[in-house]
Amino acid sequence: MNRVATVLLTALAPVSWGTTYAVTTEFLPPDRPLFTGMMRALPAGLVLLALARVLPRGVWWGKAAVLGALNIGAFFPLLFLAAYRLPGGMAAVVGSVGPLIVVGLSAVLLGQRPTARSVLTGLVAAFGVSLVVLRAAGALDVVGVAAAFASSASMSAGTVLTKRWGRPDGVGPLALTAWQLTAGGLLIAPLAFLVEGAPPALDGRAVGGYLYLALANTAVAYWLWFRGIGRLTATQVTFLGPLSPLTAAVLGWAALGQSLSPVQLAGMALAFGATVAGQLGVRPPAALSLRSPGTRSAGGRSPERRSDVAEAAPEVLRDVSRAL
Repeated sequence: MNRVATVLLTALAPVSWGTTYAVTTEFLPPDRPLFTGMMRALPAGLVLLALARVLPRGVWWGKAAVLGALNIGAFFPLLFLAAYRLPGGMAAVVGSVGPLIVVGLSAVLLGQRPTARSVLTGLVAAFGVSLVVLRAAGALDVVGVAAAFASSASMSAGTVLTKRWGRPDGVGPLALTAWQLTAGGLLIAPLAFLVEGAPPALDGRAVGGYLYLALANTAVAYWLWFRGIGRLTATQVTFLGPLSPLTAAVLGWAALGQSLSPVQLAGMALAFGATVAGQLGVRPPAALSLRSPGTRSAGGRSPERRSDVAEAAPEVLRDVSRAL
């Protein structure tokens, strides 16, 4: 598939995640970050698991649990905790260091040497996001800052490990997404009931909000995200992250009546420019990175070659057709 098309499809994931704040504040019950995290992850994971009809085998039970904890189980609660404790968009500012974390982890775990360009682009992206979302409101909350940084580090580590481990032979991104969402949701569920108590009463707006978060915002978005990790470098994928706070800012302006100052517009231009620059001048990853190392077909050829000619729509139809 054309690399530009792969980047654009993968970018739909952080764009979708940028709608989370508006949906949460306008449709969902307040002050229930753990319950909301569980409702995002677990139903989506179970639906995809029913479609994929593939369970982990051998060491992949442990790998799926680790990836689910990093990408979902720890990321969701820490992200919501930071959003509740930090003023304005500070959580997004702290979280925008994700590309720099991925650059460092990729050097250690993937053997990809950091370049001056990638580091500079990451700094520009973080600075641009700060201009868009930062508000001078109150003192910083140490717990909130730590939670925001930890959430970014968790997702960054999950992205790099997902790239390093690939997928088992014969397992598509639909199943891999299902494993992680289910594992992460099961990790959050007991914490939600222990910390927040019984589920809140839900009206029609809340049900609609949770359905959107579980299906479009989580099931589809994370499928696109993990699919992109298999086809792009870890650095390329994480440089799409700033699209999330930028989408939140645009949505707040267009739908919630929030104004955008000239400084914020300049920050959006910087962050978006850094996002584009993060996709340029990078060689596509080798095909073997789409699967666990060492997996080959019966003829001795790598089975990942078929992905070179597969388009996004046929791929998801193929994954779903296997479940029917």
